Amino acid sequence: MSKIKVLDKNMINMIAAGEVIERPASVVKEMLENSIDAGAKNIIVKIEDGGKRLISVTDDGCGIAKEDIPVAFEPHATSKIKTIDDLTAIKSMGFRGEALASIGSIAKVRIVSREKDAIEAYAQEIDCSEKSAVMPASSSYGTTIEVRDIFYKLPARRKFLRASSTEMTHITEQFTRIALSNCNIGFTLIHNDRQKYRLHPTDNVVSRIKTLMNEQIASDLLSIETKEKDIKIKAYIGMPANARSNNKYQYTFLNGRFIRDKFIIHAIKEAYRGLIEPNKHPVAFLFIEMPYDSYDVNVHPSKIEIRFDNSSLVHSQILGIIKEKLRSIELDVVSSFDNLTAQNGNIAADATISRSEYIRRERIKDAMENFFTKSSKPISTQGKFSFNHSTANNAGANRSQRISEDLPKSYYNTDSVDIAQNQPDKKNTILQIHNSYIIYQTPDGFAIVDQHALHERIIYEKLCDRLVRNQKPLESQKLLIPEPIDLTTAQQQAIEDNKETFNKLGIDIEQFGPKSCAVHSFPTLLKDANISSFVQDLLDVLMDSTITPDAEKLLHSIMDMTACKAAIKAGKPLSNEEMVQLLRDKELVDRASRCPHGRPTTIKFTIEELEKKFKRTGF
Repeated sequence: MSKIKVLDKNMINMIAAGEVIERPASVVKEMLENSIDAGAKNIIVKIEDGGKRLISVTDDGCGIAKEDIPVAFEPHATSKIKTIDDLTAIKSMGFRGEALASIGSIAKVRIVSREKDAIEAYAQEIDCSEKSAVMPASSSYGTTIEVRDIFYKLPARRKFLRASSTEMTHITEQFTRIALSNCNIGFTLIHNDRQKYRLHPTDNVVSRIKTLMNEQIASDLLSIETKEKDIKIKAYIGMPANARSNNKYQYTFLNGRFIRDKFIIHAIKEAYRGLIEPNKHPVAFLFIEMPYDSYDVNVHPSKIEIRFDNSSLVHSQILGIIKEKLRSIELDVVSSFDNLTAQNGNIAADATISRSEYIRRERIKDAMENFFTKSSKPISTQGKFSFNHSTANNAGANRSQRISEDLPKSYYNTDSVDIAQNQPDKKNTILQIHNSYIIYQTPDGFAIVDQHALHERIIYEKLCDRLVRNQKPLESQKLLIPEPIDLTTAQQQAIEDNKETFNKLGIDIEQFGPKSCAVHSFPTLLKDANISSFVQDLLDVLMDSTITPDAEKLLHSIMDMTACKAAIKAGKPLSNEEMVQLLRDKELVDRASRCPHGRPTTIKFTIEELEKKFKRTGF
C-alpha cells in the first residue's frame, strides 16, 4: 500500500499559512502591503478583540476586477511578478502570492472590491478555502477585506494566541513600521471602535515619528542624508542620552520595506561605541534606497530578512555617516536639579535628562509660573530688601573663605584659574570636590566633570589616534629589572598567539621558565599601573571567546581596558594645573562628553535653574 500521498489543496494552504500567518499582526502586515501595492493613498484598519474577532483593511487603491477576485485567493496567484527576471529586482511589497491564499485557509474572509472605472463593486466570501460565488455589492472605489475568527478551525493554533492587548501590541508595531516607511499615505487604526491613530499624508518623517512614538524621541533626533555609490541613506538618529535597554526603537527601511539585518544593527551599535553604555541601544530610523538588483528579499516568507550583494559597503557607509554626525555635535548632558537624587553622596544615574526634555520641562514650569503670577493679586514689595549682586558676591566670597577654613584642605581646591581658552581674560573658579569631581563655571551656569571618566576618554582617543589611525605602537620604556609573572599554559599560548598585539602596546614580554614570563619593556602611558595586574587583565581580554573572533572589537576592548587603567582615579587630589590641563584636553578630543563605556563625563546646569531653586525668579 502506498505511503506517499499528495496533500489536498486546503491542507497545502494551511501549511503555507503556518509560515506566513503567525498571528493577527501577520494578517495586518500582508493586507497593508497589498493595499500599498495597489496604489492606495488612504488606508483604514479596523480591529476587534486584538484581531482575533475581526481584522478589516479598507483602501482606495486600484481595486480588483470581477474575474480576478476568485483567482486572488488561489496559491501563488499574484499580479506582481511574471517572469524569472522579475525575481531579481522586486519592487513591490508583496510578490509571493501566498498571503491571501493563506489567510483564506485559516479564517472567514469577505472581500469587496471595485475598480475605478467599474460601475459596481463585487464581493466574495471564503470560509477556510471554501469559496462562495462572486456577487455584486455596494462599495466605493478600492478594496475592503474582512478577516473574522482567525484560526477558528485550528484550535491548536488559536490557543497559542495571547491576550487581546498583547496581540494588539503586535498589530500596532506592524502598523507603525508600514506607516513610517509610507509617509505619503494616510493611515487610520481603530481598535474596538476607538481610534488609536489617524495619520494624514505628509513629507515630514519626524512628525510621523512624533505621532507614532513620542515627542521626546522625535525632538532629539539628528538628521543625516547622504548618497554614495548608488546608495542613498536618510537617517534620523537619537542622542546618546536617549539610548534604550533594547533595540526596539531601531527601524531600518530598504526601498520602503522594513528589514532586520545584522550588519546594519552592528553598524549602528558600533557608531555609538564609547558614547553609550555597552548594554544600551541607540534610537535610529534609517531609510535606505539602492538598486533593486543589489539585494535579495526572497529569503524568508516574512520578507524581513534580506541578503545584500555587498553587505560590507552598506555597513561601512552607515557606520561612517553616523560616526561623523555624532562627532560634529556637542553631547554634554544637560541636567535639572529636580532630577537629582542623592545616593551615598554621589549623583544618581537618573539625574541626567536629554536636552529636549529639559527644555520641555522648563517651558511647562514657565507656563505654570506665568499662569499663577497673572492669576494672583499683586503682592507689595515694600519693606523687602533689595538684592545687590555686588554685595552678594562679596558676601559669598567671605562665606566661602570661612567654610574652607572649617574643612580639610584636601576637600577642594579654590584658586581662580583661567580654564576657558576662548575667554583668555576671564578668570573662572575651578574646584575639586571629594577628590573625584571638578566643578567650573560656564557662560550660562556651571558644569561638573567626572575626572576619571573624562581622563579615560582622553586617553582612549589618544590610543585610537596612535594604534588605529596612525598604526604606530605605543612608546615604551625598558625596565631596569624585568617583571616576572606567573602564567597558566593557556595564558602562555595566548602570549604566543598575540605577539603583535603586545608589540602594538609597547610591551616586550618573553617566556621565563616553564610557567612564567618576564616583562622587559612597558608603555610609558601606564607608568603608574601595576605591571603584573595589567598583563593578567590583558590576557583575560585576549582569551575572552566572545570578542577574540573580531580583531577590531578585540583591539577596542584592549584600548578600553588600557584607558581605564591609565586614567586618573576617583579620589586622587589634583592640582589646579592638572585640572586646567584636563579641561583643556577635553576640547581637543572627539566625543569628550562620554567615557569609552558610554557614561557621561560632564553634566551641565543652568543659572536659571539655580536661581529658581533659590527663589530668585521675579526679583
